[in-house]
Amino acid sequence: MPIRTPVVGEPLRPVDRQLVAEPSTPSAPLLIPAPRTTAPVAPASLPAPAAPPAALSALKDSATVGLALVPLGLAFGVLIAQAGLDWWWATAFTAFIYAGSFEFLLIGLVTAVAPLATVALTAFLVNIRHVFYALSFPLHRVDGRAAKAYSTFALTDEAFALATSERARAWSGRRTVFLQLYMHLYWVGGATLGGLLGSLVPEGVTGLDFALTALFTVLALDAIRDRLDDLPTPALALLSAVVARVLFPSQMMLAACSLFAVALMARHFMTRRSADRAHGTERHA
Repeated sequence: MPIRTPVVGEPLRPVDRQLVAEPSTPSAPLLIPAPRTTAPVAPASLPAPAAPPAALSALKDSATVGLALVPLGLAFGVLIAQAGLDWWWATAFTAFIYAGSFEFLLIGLVTAVAPLATVALTAFLVNIRHVFYALSFPLHRVDGRAAKAYSTFALTDEAFALATSERARAWSGRRTVFLQLYMHLYWVGGATLGGLLGSLVPEGVTGLDFALTALFTVLALDAIRDRLDDLPTPALALLSAVVARVLFPSQMMLAACSLFAVALMARHFMTRRSADRAHGTERHA
């Protein structure tokens, strides 16, 4: 119905009174949608950093040992030159024999033209300790016949000390083989350089061979530090060395390793028997 606007002064009609009296119907409230909240998106997880290649890791692992092998190889090369042998004998000895202390003895055997039987017996007595190394060296991690053969050939005191340490338990076989390869190269390179420069080194220079003693001392201290909860083991090793020195001075290395192996086996059986007895007592209780 159209709404008539009343004139000023005109009395209001009933309809107009009703329109004025009745309040206007309130409009429906305006619904404002709440802002949309989105769940926080988790940032994409960053990929784990890739592990360095085995060759690079092994190079870092072998650096400290190389600091001792290079001067020791230099001393060996100098002895080769001073013995009257050509420089390439140093390369041949270190590359194909690679027997550490036996190579120093081999210089005298070669210059004296010793019989092959004497050389073989000397090599056996000096390097028989490697039989004990094979008991705990992680050769099972190395894949491939060629790699296993080289790892067996390059099993030296230094390689054994590093490959059986506490931090080496997670090493791969490739890392172990590369470690041995680098130490072999340190030894061959130092000896070759010493053979080439041997004529320039005066014969009165001493102390280069002490690098081997210093190296073994550091490796022994590292092994003890990694096994602070197993102090009886180095104590047994020291006791075995002292007994071998007193009773078998001419074959100290062989006697010490044998005594140490027997002591370790005896301790293992005694510990195992004590554990079995304790387990049996708990069962009866």
